[in-house]
Amino acid sequence: MVGLFSRMIVGMTIRMPRWFVGWVSRRYVAGPSLDDAVRVMKRLESEGACFTIDVLGEEISTMAEATYFLEEYKRVIAAITENSLDANLSIKPTAFGLLLDKEKGMSNIESLVRMAADHNMFVRLDMEDHRVTSDTIQVMLDMHDSGLTNVGVVLQGRLFRTIDDIEQVKTKLGPSADYRICKGIYLEPEEIAHTSRQDIIDATNACIDSMLDAGAYVGIASHDHPIIAHALNSLETRSMGPECIDPRPGVPDERPHKGPGYEFQMLLGVRGPLRRRLRNKGHRTRVYIPYGDKWYEYSIRRLQENPTIGTQIAKAFIMPWTNRP
Repeated sequence: MVGLFSRMIVGMTIRMPRWFVGWVSRRYVAGPSLDDAVRVMKRLESEGACFTIDVLGEEISTMAEATYFLEEYKRVIAAITENSLDANLSIKPTAFGLLLDKEKGMSNIESLVRMAADHNMFVRLDMEDHRVTSDTIQVMLDMHDSGLTNVGVVLQGRLFRTIDDIEQVKTKLGPSADYRICKGIYLEPEEIAHTSRQDIIDATNACIDSMLDAGAYVGIASHDHPIIAHALNSLETRSMGPECIDPRPGVPDERPHKGPGYEFQMLLGVRGPLRRRLRNKGHRTRVYIPYGDKWYEYSIRRLQENPTIGTQIAKAFIMPWTNRP
């Protein structure tokens, strides 16, 4: 019944005028410009948050579009530096041309990662659908082979393969691995992914444990209370937590702009009170800040990819006090 209601809300929303979709999405998207993103970060840094910035746009049709993303992210690096923001970058490999021209796409990504390294800045490779899972992981491994260790990857708990991917990366990178682990927004086929809510939660929790046991840095990207509760318990059992030195053997002595082996990550506009409670207890919290003139396409795509978002939209209308940004 809840799923049907959520799909109904999504179906209604995507058929509404563009201004209405913009009104709904303004909570979750900083705005169309880099200035908008900077403004939002300056507001939230007073709450002790740090950030990861995403220029909206994914799979492209021409390499000219890839050049746009490369240049825009260079502007992001400059803005982070000029405003002394505690922020890193999130990029989608397909936006840099990975599916159109793998060699040129890799060159574009490496150029950006090198520039970020020059500014002591981290780059997160966002994970898209299952078509590019292996390629995205390989991009990270290739960057590390080139001496660029300021790059990590997102893995999705719902995919059956993710536990094996963690083991593969552990073998090659050991504690130098740096993940964002999330349930995953892409509704993948049941042949390759968990589809029930509880199975996805259980699988994501297992991934968190595997990453922590590997000595990796773990960005726990979830708004789900069962996952956060599990993560807090897992950290405690490993003597990890706020103000603690990471006790796991072999971990890097220093991870600039990082927490003690982990952090919690949340989307802009989603469960702000929960994020603030975690921060008040001393946990490092990072907010995902998307911006760009593709805000409409981003909003519609996210709604279509994951209709369960409809319940969040309804809740924002009916009980806005429960979900203050």
